[in-house]
Amino acid sequence: MFKKSWRPLAGKAFRIGVGFSFTAIALLHVLGFAPTDVVKRLDYLIYDVRLRAQAQKPELDSRIVIVDIDEKSLSEVGRWPWSRDVVANLIVELTDKLGAAVVSFDIVFAEPQQSDALQAMDALASKSPGLVNELKGMRAGIESQFDRDAQLAKVLVDRPVVLGYYLNQDSNALSGALPPALFKKSQLGTLSLDSTSWQGYGANIPILQRNAEGGYFNPIVDEDGTVRSVPLLAQFNDAYYQSFALATLRRALGNPQVIPVFPEGVDDDYGAVELIALRSPDVELDIPVERGLLTRVHFRAKGGPNAGGYRYVSAADVLAGALKPEDIEGRIVLVGTTAPGLLDLRSTPVNPAYPGVEVHANVISGMLDSAYKLRPEFSQGLLFVTVLLVGTVLSVTMPILSATWSLLVALTVLVLSVVINSLLYFQAGLVLPVAVVLLLVLAIFMFDVAYGYLAESRSKRQMVDLFGEYVAPELVFEMAADPSRYSMEGESRELTVLFSDVRGFTTISESLQPNELREYINEYLTVMSEIIRAHRGTLDKYIGDAIMAFWGAPIADPEHAKLATQAAIAMQEDAVRLNEKFAARGWPKLAIGVGVNTGQMRVGDMGSKIRRAYTVMGDAVNLGSRLEGITKTYGVGVIVGPQTKAAFPEMTFQELDAVKVKGKNEPVSIFAPVGESNRLDADTLSAVEKWSEMLQAFRAQNWKQARNLLGEIQSNVVLNPTLRHLYGHRMDYFEANPPAEGWDGVTQFDTK
Repeated sequence: MFKKSWRPLAGKAFRIGVGFSFTAIALLHVLGFAPTDVVKRLDYLIYDVRLRAQAQKPELDSRIVIVDIDEKSLSEVGRWPWSRDVVANLIVELTDKLGAAVVSFDIVFAEPQQSDALQAMDALASKSPGLVNELKGMRAGIESQFDRDAQLAKVLVDRPVVLGYYLNQDSNALSGALPPALFKKSQLGTLSLDSTSWQGYGANIPILQRNAEGGYFNPIVDEDGTVRSVPLLAQFNDAYYQSFALATLRRALGNPQVIPVFPEGVDDDYGAVELIALRSPDVELDIPVERGLLTRVHFRAKGGPNAGGYRYVSAADVLAGALKPEDIEGRIVLVGTTAPGLLDLRSTPVNPAYPGVEVHANVISGMLDSAYKLRPEFSQGLLFVTVLLVGTVLSVTMPILSATWSLLVALTVLVLSVVINSLLYFQAGLVLPVAVVLLLVLAIFMFDVAYGYLAESRSKRQMVDLFGEYVAPELVFEMAADPSRYSMEGESRELTVLFSDVRGFTTISESLQPNELREYINEYLTVMSEIIRAHRGTLDKYIGDAIMAFWGAPIADPEHAKLATQAAIAMQEDAVRLNEKFAARGWPKLAIGVGVNTGQMRVGDMGSKIRRAYTVMGDAVNLGSRLEGITKTYGVGVIVGPQTKAAFPEMTFQELDAVKVKGKNEPVSIFAPVGESNRLDADTLSAVEKWSEMLQAFRAQNWKQARNLLGEIQSNVVLNPTLRHLYGHRMDYFEANPPAEGWDGVTQFDTK
């Protein structure tokens, strides 16, 4: 799950600090000190998506009917505003004939309406002073017959009608008459209500409002211009008034008392109301509210006559008597308009052109069904704890997780946040903000990924800079995939080292012109270096015409001995091919010796303050150099040490001798690779076996048997002329000069 090693948190201090900085910003937003519009809009978006999902499959609420002043009504009845007698007829039709429980007008009758006849008499009187008294008497006699406002006022008396009005913030805009307030501020005693407060109003003319219930139809328009909630109670001056939806519901229920209910044990100045209770002998309804006495609109459908949330009927059809009592009886009737020209379309989460009258219908439905979505008072505290917990955990863990696990943890937190938030919304009706949590997770994760990417890129560049000149590019890329695993720090490790040198280089250099010698050595070094890199070796250095390389670092490789041996053999093979090219150019013949040894070595960045290099040191390294130096003595191209031979069992080796090289007190056996065992013919394998028997006889001082076995070996691969001469000469010498007692057959080399 975690990276290979837990690094100290101090090493991640910057990333952890940035994570906590993001958390602090998020907490400031939660506390309201640094509100962020982006966070608010994301919360709005999440909330709106859920509302739209619920509105996709609406159920018709048959308890509410919307009488629509639609295009058909305007066409048949006439342009708006209609004559008061038309409105009176509409009320009578809906209440007396069709039996509506309540008729509420989402309309303001803000101006008085005079009849054409009375206006004509007033105009004639102003032009004919001599007729003023006569016309005045006539007008008084017929005024009651033509006063449309008075006639409508009579119709309103004792009928269940609610008239709407609006509140505003202009203290100079006071028109019409407000209905009676629900209660005065003084009636609350020491308590206060956390409600919206208004400075002005635009209400119905007094003669009408005196004879009907009233309610304001102001919604709350959020910062993005969208309607999501409605205040059920609002303050004007020192009194509180009810909303259009609440007034309609109360009238339909027989006007129960409105009681604001405060949480138990609150301070006098707390102001937040837990719920609004409607109480009467027949009614006991609790309406939970948010701060500001707000209730969220529970949108049932996408809005409009064909959306399926409510039944719409044309006002023209009502006036024409086309409806039956069963269509209206006992139902709540809202009179409003969907005609675009009458400008009562609202922007809502489910529809940017939503009929305002249906907004009120949804509020009424929600109260009847006790279907509420509200943000509880504890939401801020819960959000604070959640942000603090998520921010702390992610800030500390993200820097020590791998990229894959960082992604999984971030996705898990995001999914859990959304799932838990959605469950609380759909199952408990709680609207809890979640955007700040989601953005915090994304911010910490994206920063961690970006920082990790930049740090990784920097590490890769450093890796290329450090090792690019030593190892093959493909190995550098392999190392760069996880730079944390590699460093130039010194360490002790079992490695394999290779030394290669050109034999007779002094003679070669004397026979070539300087520019030819440069080309000669450059081509040789290039070919040999490519072989080393192709076998995953680390090129240590060039020492004149000599090459030093090693295997097993910086990339650990269990087959380092095998690869180094194969590289040595390949170098000998390519030396043959190089000779063909050199001969064609008239250059001297190339011959190289290669020594390979395996053992414990110290590897790392070594050197002085002036110059350093990634290299290996130790006795095993020195032995590798000595092995290269004695290849010419035995007439072989490659000599390996005993540990190299033991690490490559697939290769058949020929033991050449047991030697003590300069600087070593203990003898070591030295070997020459013959070939991979499964590729050697029987004669070669037999020759290797006879050679081993010859060495045993030689070391046992059985010179005759050793000489006979030496003569039986015909393979030049196993017994080259130099080697045949070397051991033949030794046998001749020891026959004439028997070795001292205790002789072990070890050859002593006193030169490097």
